[in-house]
Amino acid sequence: QVQLVESGGGLVQPGESLRLSCAASGSIFSIGAMAWYRQAPGEGRDLVARITSGGDTNYADSVKGRFTISRDSAKNTMFLQMNSLKPEDTAVYYCHAIVRRSTYFPFNIYWGQGTQVTVSS
Repeated sequence: QVQLVESGGGLVQPGESLRLSCAASGSIFSIGAMAWYRQAPGEGRDLVARITSGGDTNYADSVKGRFTISRDSAKNTMFLQMNSLKPEDTAVYYCHAIVRRSTYFPFNIYWGQGTQVTVSS
C-alpha cells in the first residue's frame, strides 16, 4: 500500500510562517502530480497548490504570492511553504498524490490524514 503522512501544522499568529511536509512511503513505482488541499470547518475541500512530476505549479488565487509548493522527487516528499498567514488560512491541510505502485498497476489517488493549521492572534 501507499501512505501519505503530513507534518508541520500548528498554531501561529497572523503574518507568521509555517512549512508543511508530506512524505509518501510504501509500494511506490512512480508519483505523478502532488497537491495540497485544505478544508475549513463546515466547508468543502479546496485545492491550494499543485505540482506536477516535471515541477510545473499552480495555486489558488487566495494563496498566490504567499505560498510556495515544492517537491523532492528522490525522497518522495512534497512541501508547502506558507508565508504571511492569515486567519482565513485556518483549515486542515491534506496531501494528495497520484501514485503508481508498479508497472502492473494504474495510477491511483491517495490522501494523507491531514494536519491542522490555525492562524489566530
